[in-house]
Formats: sequence, C-alpha cells, structure tokens
Amino acid sequence: MNVPENLKYTKDHEWIRVEGEEAFVGVTDFAQGELGDIVFVEVETEGDELDKEEIFGTIEAVKTVSDMFMPIAGEVLEFNEKLEEAPDLINSDPYGEGWIVKIKIADNSELEELLTAEQYKELL
Repeated sequence: MNVPENLKYTKDHEWIRVEGEEAFVGVTDFAQGELGDIVFVEVETEGDELDKEEIFGTIEAVKTVSDMFMPIAGEVLEFNEKLEEAPDLINSDPYGEGWIVKIKIADNSELEELLTAEQYKELL
C-alpha cells in the first residue's frame, strides 16, 4: 500500500499536501481500495470556509457513497475538474491527478494534529 512520507493523514483516510498557504486534499490509497471503482465525486463547497472535520463533499463508488471530511479548517478554493470526466483518477492516482480539492489554510497549527505517514500506517 502506498503511503507517501511527504503528506499528512486523517483517521478518516484523507490526505493533505501543503504548498505554502494552500493545500491539496484527497483520499488515501487505502480508502480508494476499500471503496472500489469510483464513479462520481461531488463537491458543492467551493468558495466555502469549513472547519476541521466538516464534510466538504461525497465520493460515490459502485457499492457505496462516503462523506469526505476536511483535514483542517480552510476555504475550499478549487475542485479538481478532471474528476468530473474521470472520477476513476482517484483509483489510479490518489496522491497525484486524483486530488479532490485545493484549500486555503486557516490555521497552520492544526497540521500538527494530523497523522504522519508512519502513524497512518500503524492505524491501518
């Protein structure tokens, strides 16, 4: 299972990659594997400021629909539009082309509460 060292993780199987004051958020390789074939991603929170652990969207697979939770507080700046045509990018490249939202970080200190790659592996 792929758990990149340069990311932070949540117990709900989201990852976050910080780039300055912004960050990319997606679901982990483990999560996409558990969901199976992803057929639809819905994010209606673009432009909204959300708190840590608030729902920012849903991900639909053939057999289930799951909520996605904000790893930290922030404003949802952008939805990955590639997922509209190819939601299966989350299956094939969860940490790259399969990112889901880009956010503006509200409070950097919340990053310290997230799991390291090593801690996430232990959770699994």
